[in-house]
Amino acid sequence: MAESGLLIVDKPGEWTSHDVVAKMRRIAGTRRVGHAGTLDPMATGVLVVGVEKATRLLGHLALTEKVYEATIRLGVSTNTDDAEGEVVATTSAAEVTAAEIRKGVAALTGEIMQVPPQVSAIKVNGQRAYKAARAGEAVELAARAVTVRAFEVLDVRHEQEPAAVVDVDAVVTCSSGTYIRALARDLGAALGVGGHLTRLRRTRVGPYDLSLARSIEQLTEECVVLPIGEAVAAAFPRRDVTAEEARVIGHGGRLPAAGLGKGPIGVFGPEGELLALVEEQGRTARPIAVFVS
Repeated sequence: MAESGLLIVDKPGEWTSHDVVAKMRRIAGTRRVGHAGTLDPMATGVLVVGVEKATRLLGHLALTEKVYEATIRLGVSTNTDDAEGEVVATTSAAEVTAAEIRKGVAALTGEIMQVPPQVSAIKVNGQRAYKAARAGEAVELAARAVTVRAFEVLDVRHEQEPAAVVDVDAVVTCSSGTYIRALARDLGAALGVGGHLTRLRRTRVGPYDLSLARSIEQLTEECVVLPIGEAVAAAFPRRDVTAEEARVIGHGGRLPAAGLGKGPIGVFGPEGELLALVEEQGRTARPIAVFVS
């Protein structure tokens, strides 16, 4: 059996997240592989892949904070809000200033309401939005609350060829569910010239960043798995329990709350072994995933 743990993959461009999972299944020698947080094909960077028991962590890891490096092109709008879509409008961005861009970015920072892109995996009436959009149907997507903790402009470049556009390099730190494509679209709309995303690289998912990531080629040569216990200890608060408490949690029982917060908490036994993830509700901590064989 393959070792349970995480593979931190530096996803290459043009690969889908599913492509990466399929490749990792062959490398790890198991079909029990999944990923936390989808990356669009044009995007590169950190994709967290779970193997064996670690697949049960993925839903919780997908909810953690993420960091992206992005380039936004102002003056051109596409139907997908990124460079993979068809151009639907062009407007000269020659008069847009760096000060106006930073003002627009500030308005998109903090807790905001964001409408997902038309071409997205959001379900509307049981159908994925991207399927309806590709069929030529207009989809009404509801705005959702997301948090953009930081939206830092690194560089502003005015380009004249092939049109008067402005390229903005930025770093975005945000909550799960935030679409960087939508930030590009909304920044362009606020400036009156339209905009779309031309480059996206995810540099961090929760505690896992590019320093831990390996390319497909590197993982093909050596499948380096971050052990499941280390993965949990890095991502969530840790609780060490006694042998009796370990027995209780191993059978799916509840423990008294330890005051470690609402989110997932990693529970470890007397020998340092990972036992479970729990969440505290009132005075008790209930298991949400048990890893004891």
